[in-house]
This record gives sequence, C-alpha cells and structure tokens, in this order.
Amino acid sequence: MSESFRWHPEARLFDSTGTEILRESARSPEGTTFPDTPQGLAAAIGRPAFRIGANELPPPDPHEQPILETLTSGSTGQPRRIRRTQASWTASFAVNADLGIGPGARMATLGRLIHSLSLYGAIEGLHLGAEVHLLADLRPDRQRTALSDRKITHLYATPAQLRLLLGPGALPDLRLILVGGSKLDPALRTALATLAPNAQIREFYGAAETSFITLADETTPQDSVGRPYPGVDLHLDSGGEVWVQSPYLFLGYAFHLCPNIPAGGSPTTRWRDGWLSVGEIGEMQDGFLILKGRAGRMVTVADQNVFPEEIEAFLHSLPGITRAAVLPVPDAKRGHALIAILQGDPAQEAAILTTLRQQLGPLKSPKALIWREDWPVLPSGKTDLKALEATLWLA
Repeated sequence: MSESFRWHPEARLFDSTGTEILRESARSPEGTTFPDTPQGLAAAIGRPAFRIGANELPPPDPHEQPILETLTSGSTGQPRRIRRTQASWTASFAVNADLGIGPGARMATLGRLIHSLSLYGAIEGLHLGAEVHLLADLRPDRQRTALSDRKITHLYATPAQLRLLLGPGALPDLRLILVGGSKLDPALRTALATLAPNAQIREFYGAAETSFITLADETTPQDSVGRPYPGVDLHLDSGGEVWVQSPYLFLGYAFHLCPNIPAGGSPTTRWRDGWLSVGEIGEMQDGFLILKGRAGRMVTVADQNVFPEEIEAFLHSLPGITRAAVLPVPDAKRGHALIAILQGDPAQEAAILTTLRQQLGPLKSPKALIWREDWPVLPSGKTDLKALEATLWLA
C-alpha cells in the first residue's frame, strides 16, 4: 500500500485561539468526510481516505491506496474537486524537510482547510513533526498578532493573504515564507522584507492538480517562477504549453462531485502519455520557467495573442496599484480590447496610462482603467474574475 499521512510523535496542532488540539481527543466519526476545523483535520490524519468539508456529498472511496479529495481555487470557473494519492503529497514532504520543516519548527496557515494550499501545509507540518497553527478563523490583523505572539517560524500563504497581513510591526521570528497561488509582485516582495526581515521567501508554482512544478529562490530572475522542483520533469511543446511529469500529480477529478465537468476532464487539464498539462503557456530561459498565462485566458487583439496575466504582473509593478485584473471586451476593429480593473490610488491614473502605452504598445495596453474600492475574492483568496467581469458589464 502507498504511504499515507501520519501524525509525527513530536507534532502538535493548535487552533486560532491557541488551544492545542490533542489527537486522542479528536472525535473520529464514521466515514471519510470531516469538518473544516482543526478537530476535523486531527480526526482525518491516518485515515485511508478523507475529504475536509462538503459532508453532504458522496464520501471518498480509497480503492487500493490511501487517497484524499481537495478543491481547486476556482479562479477561472467553478471549483473542481480532485482526487490524489496521499503518497503524492508525502513525496514532496520529504523534499521540503530540507527547508527546516520538522521538529522545532512552528508553522502556520492562514486559509481554510477546504483549499489545497492550507491543507497541504497543515498536513506536511504534522507529518514532519512541526507545531502547526491554523489561523483561518482570525481576521488579518489578528493573524499578524498571532504570528508574532506565537513566534511562528514557517508560514504557508498566498500573495492575497500576505497583502492583508501588512501593517505596523514586524515578524522577526519568521524564517521561511512559502508562497503559492500566484506570483509575488515587486511591491509586495519589498513590503515583506519589512514585515519579515529575517525570512527567506520561496515561491512555488503549481496547481491543485499538479502540486509543485517549480520553486523560486533568491537566485531566480524576477520574471520567472523558478527552476523545476526536485523530481519534476518539464516539457514545453511547440506552442509553449507546459507539460509536467512527476510523482506529485493528481489521479483525476471526482466527477460525481463536479457534475458540470465532462468525463474527459476539463478543457485545459489534459493527460498525454503520462504527462499532465493544466493549460499554462510559458518558455524556458537558462533553466528557469517563465509563464505567460493560461491558454483559457488568452485573447486575440488585432490578430496578436495576448495573455492578461502578463499585463497584470506589469501593473502590479507600478506605483499606486495594489490589485489589478485585466479583462477583454469586444472591439469592432481589433476583435478584442483590454480593460484594467484596479485597486489603489486613482490619482496615479494619468501616469499609469502613459507608462502602459510606452512599455506595452497600443495593442497590449488597456484602453481604460476602472478603479474599485472593494475587491471580490474567492474563498481561496484569489481574485474572483467572474465577479469582476459581471460588474464590468453592469457598469
């Protein structure tokens, strides 16, 4: 039987109040679905199959190997429930132990356990013997206080979650921040150097379906997502689509939980001879992967392929912008034009438009900027592009 998750003898689990959740005191209900709580996680560890949350749905079936079900972020559509072996995560636990995750480390996660990043970080910490603190029930300013008071050394977070942590005071005990979900923009990276002056930052690129694909460190060029993660083989086809082969890949979608997904998978997630693609387009330069964006978001402007993600990354590098999303709108002459929806300082609009036109040219440069005080996000913390698109048409 494949390796399953374990509760390391030195591991400890704490909830948002700082109360320790003892494994022996966790209620262990029958079945394979558990609540999205620290107690639910404690009860799930060691089970041959489990899912956190969605108790009303059919339970996971372990078949012949320990498995778990988790959820994609849903940033470009309906969240999808996926199935993977527990061994596909324990394989990367062994790699990440070299990052200091183990006995003596105090780890924290900021998001709900129904999403793969927070669930992964929590289980990895328990499996390797760390102290694990689940802080999803706290608002961001109180999460920052908890990180300080509990002297957290290792943190799993998305850029959206980290952005909300920014504020007065520093977190000198942080030694490592593992960032997933999307790429750090330069302004946030600079702010993190003040918030956590002693922390190394390791960005990883991947997806719920693939787990780790690349890992970035201080040697990584700014526009890259890093080198292939240990154990990962990368192949880019003639169109630049990224294909992955590794021990960390998922088994497939739980179709009985995702009735809108066709039996073959999803339009962008495809298998080919043991290789998996989630529809990302990129290029390799000197061993580093540079992403352009998802094929599903690519638009054609005057017969030129444009990736909104590239423009969003550029916008995040400009003064006066804290959040950015780029969306296509119909254009009679060019087929599509681009609109940028921004959060930040509207007084910078003229300077931003000038820089966009100078650096990106007339085709890629958004023809208009729309400023918002609020910003719709998904439960995973990523921008809710569908909600932004709906408000665009209502405007």
